[in-house]
Amino acid sequence: QYKVVGGIVSPVSDGYGKQGLVPAKHRISMAKLALQSSKWVTVDEWESQQPDWTETVVTMRYHYGQILKEYEQSTGMHSEPSGNSALPSSPSPQLKLLCGADFLSTFKIPGLWLEDHVEELVRRFGLICVSRGSLQPERAVHESDTLFRHRQNIFLVREWVRNETSATEVRRALRRGLSVKYLIPDSMIEYIHQHNLYTEDSERRNEGTVLRPLMKQAHQPIKSLDD
Repeated sequence: QYKVVGGIVSPVSDGYGKQGLVPAKHRISMAKLALQSSKWVTVDEWESQQPDWTETVVTMRYHYGQILKEYEQSTGMHSEPSGNSALPSSPSPQLKLLCGADFLSTFKIPGLWLEDHVEELVRRFGLICVSRGSLQPERAVHESDTLFRHRQNIFLVREWVRNETSATEVRRALRRGLSVKYLIPDSMIEYIHQHNLYTEDSERRNEGTVLRPLMKQAHQPIKSLDD
């Protein structure tokens, strides 16, 4: 249905406040090391450089705006704000959020998402959700009125060759001094040891801090990039 022309990895800002979150400069460096062999997936630093945590939908708006600019420059045609090309016969680029099945369940966490952000995310952009373990993304879509309403824009990908490796387990192994060889690239392992990351001390970073979304969205939700 689509021709995939690129992928973007966008590490979150330090302002997110998650326990154990190492500084963005290290996460950016590790992501670049992990993607050295990829010809189509790139690392974008914009979100990580923001002084405060940025809502997912705001980050999507930013990247989509950049994509449209590049599209217009390469084709010489103008795209409307809705993403529709000035020439109906020419397909305009689309941006979709790639996630794991566990991501869909976060929509149900009270205070973590604004309803209008979820609406825009699935209506304007769309989701590509990859199955993960025994989680059932179909159930998450069924149980959410918003997701169900825009289910035609949510693509569920069944991963038949299961990979149960998780970032949490990798960090736990590193913290305990266990080997993670073959789980992540050797260049990343060398970088982690060089900068002494994912130790017992680093895992206590932001300990006791409330996630920024739960604080920020309860008081002054961002509606646009201008805010």
